[in-house]
Amino acid sequence: MQAALPLQPWHLGAVLTGAWRPAGWAGAMEPASWQHALAFADVAAAAAGVTVRRLADDHAPFHPGRCAKLLVPGVDGTEVLFGHAGELHPLVCRAFGLPSRTAAVEVSLDVLVEVAPGPGSIAPLSPHPVAKEDVALVVDESVSAGEVQTALAEGAGDLLESIRLFDVYRGTQVPEGAKSLAFGLRFRAADRTLKDAEIAAARDAAVAEAVRAFGAVQRA
Repeated sequence: MQAALPLQPWHLGAVLTGAWRPAGWAGAMEPASWQHALAFADVAAAAAGVTVRRLADDHAPFHPGRCAKLLVPGVDGTEVLFGHAGELHPLVCRAFGLPSRTAAVEVSLDVLVEVAPGPGSIAPLSPHPVAKEDVALVVDESVSAGEVQTALAEGAGDLLESIRLFDVYRGTQVPEGAKSLAFGLRFRAADRTLKDAEIAAARDAAVAEAVRAFGAVQRA
């Protein structure tokens, strides 16, 4: 019987709507959004020791303008499709009785197992404190957040522990046809506490690479 079955791929998915964090002493209610869907994929990939790169995509059942294709590095050095994340299409939301702007994510566990590094690849935890830096960059609308994130990571160098997109802004404070992308960068060294000058140099090098690659302009 098992031999007669077609290939049964393993997938992991989530649909996100409503309050991600309810209102309380910590602040106002935070609605679930596409950012949490992307973070879901990032956490899944990080558990296997790989990093996700995001590119804009048009993939059903997602909103064509609010969908990201998720790529991870394959064993042969090429990128492999890991999944998709973003906001569901309004017609899909209406068909299933979901609130507008409901977000979703679907990733392939088969791909994750295939690309995961072998045993012994987990880096030791550093006992030294992490340094947090936020940068907001204005780029052309055609430039994806994933491309900017990759440039920042390349420029930041080995001291960069993690990078996360936490805001996308389009409005009166940026030129028409452009958007502002805000990233949180975390820096840490394995053998020492980083000095302010080292942190500033790594942050500035990250921004410089985004400027070189995409003509990004840093917001104050």
